Amino acid sequence: MINVKDKKFIKAFGKNLKKIRKDVGLSQEDLANDADIPLSQVGRIERGEVNTTISTVYVLATALKINITDLFNFDKNKKGSN
Repeated sequence: MINVKDKKFIKAFGKNLKKIRKDVGLSQEDLANDADIPLSQVGRIERGEVNTTISTVYVLATALKINITDLFNFDKNKKGSN
């Protein structure tokens, strides 16, 4: 990762994305197709390997049919994230 200020935040975001994706019953492939982004990108975001863009966050929320703020609502899920 280049110039990442808070790796824990990015990992927690990815962990939350994965939880939400599973909760709505989508595979990574389904989410990638619905969001029109590469499958590999979904995996990198979920693993906290990339600091994703605002536009990608928007298409992910849209594909998941959730409010964009739900993707950042992970304080309650932070337990166990690194």
